[in-house]
Amino acid sequence: MKPVDFHLHRPETRAEALALLHEHADDVKVLAGGQSLVPLLNFRLARPGHVVDIGRIASLAVVHRTRGEPVHRTRSELVIGSMVRQAQAEHSRAVAADAPLLAAALPNIAHPPIRNRGTVGGSLAHADPAAELPAVATALDAVFVAASTRGEREIPVAEFFRTHLTTTLDADELLTEIRFLAAPPGTGAAFLEVARRRGDFALVGAAVQVTLDGERIADARVCFTGVAQIPHRCPEAERILRGATASSPEVREAAEAARRSMQPSGDLHATAAYRKDVAGTLLARGVAEAARRASQPEHSRTLASPEYWRHEVAREIE
Repeated sequence: MKPVDFHLHRPETRAEALALLHEHADDVKVLAGGQSLVPLLNFRLARPGHVVDIGRIASLAVVHRTRGEPVHRTRSELVIGSMVRQAQAEHSRAVAADAPLLAAALPNIAHPPIRNRGTVGGSLAHADPAAELPAVATALDAVFVAASTRGEREIPVAEFFRTHLTTTLDADELLTEIRFLAAPPGTGAAFLEVARRRGDFALVGAAVQVTLDGERIADARVCFTGVAQIPHRCPEAERILRGATASSPEVREAAEAARRSMQPSGDLHATAAYRKDVAGTLLARGVAEAARRASQPEHSRTLASPEYWRHEVAREIE
């Protein structure tokens, strides 16, 4: 099938894009990488009268870091423009240093040709609960910046995902950037999933990030894909993991807490019981892998190195 007829707009600036979204708010879709929208158009599941292609807006395709405020103990933020390609983020040393969970998740997205076109912001705005990036954003308490002709607003991730394929973005709003607090030294992450085939949407996925204090877990972040209408974060599992080691019985207890917290639905690919069982197993494996990565000395040095930021981030912004 082919899409219904629509008017394609290709603005060069953010202001032009916002004006178009305001003018056609009742009948418009934003085209970023097109890896989700184009199939919907071709199957005529989406029938907009206007499509705004934001691929030419260079200011939306930048990765940079804000300065922290040591006096107030505020950590720096990693800021990712909504048009940053997934492949760009996947190979970014800035992402690997400040958002290791995002770096761990990106290689799991589909296949390289998809990641070459797909964007970080596009995947998040699409809000598929089986996708990797919404779970990462939820686990890391990301903040979304949305712009319109009315101004800008910040949306905490807890308020961003409404339900399946639905966010709190208004029709005339454009997602412009995503902000992540920079991970502290001693942080490691793992993203594990089970899919029918490599590159398929996962039946279940687990995003796990831990920060170690010696051998013990000082902070833990746990979120699942494929078990609810939005990414499923598990605060109880996180609480149990804090103060534990990666090999302690608390890890199994956290896995059981995660299973109890979810009520997934079954379908022709997997039963609800299977999804719950796999989720707990992935959590346990993810904690072990994340802790192993966090304990690697070279990893901690990369996170803490001011020399890295002077040379690598300046190069990426250029």
